[in-house]
Amino acid sequence: MEPASKIVARYLDGRIVKGYTQHFDPDRSRFHLRKAPAEASDEIRTDLRMEELKAIFFVRTLEGNPHCRSRREFIEGDRSYGDRVEVTFGDGEVVRGFRIDDCIRRSGFFLLPPDPKGNNIMIFVVSTAVKDIRLFSARLTSAA
Repeated sequence: MEPASKIVARYLDGRIVKGYTQHFDPDRSRFHLRKAPAEASDEIRTDLRMEELKAIFFVRTLEGNPHCRSRREFIEGDRSYGDRVEVTFGDGEVVRGFRIDDCIRRSGFFLLPPDPKGNNIMIFVVSTAVKDIRLFSARLTSAA
């Protein structure tokens, strides 16, 4: 059985839910979220509908670290998986990352965050939540 992924799902209306999912398929209109990593017969699972979501963050821990600030900028020497992009959501939030999808999906696309040591491992951006996306071509900063 495929291990469960820890995720933080952010809704278009600002709600946030945290839990575990297995078999995430970005081409499906919905997927399941559980509060515990293993499928327990007595546990209630929640159906998440892609059309209601803004983004899905695949994370190292569900708790995160409120005192840790992950780097959001690209710097010289960053891994070079795909295009560097800047995504602006409809609510004005901006995220940057490396777009790693080779195939174009209607539902969205995957990003790797600039900071490989941060809590976010990967982000699935839901296309309908995006206001603007552009290739990030600004001058890179040096790691200090």
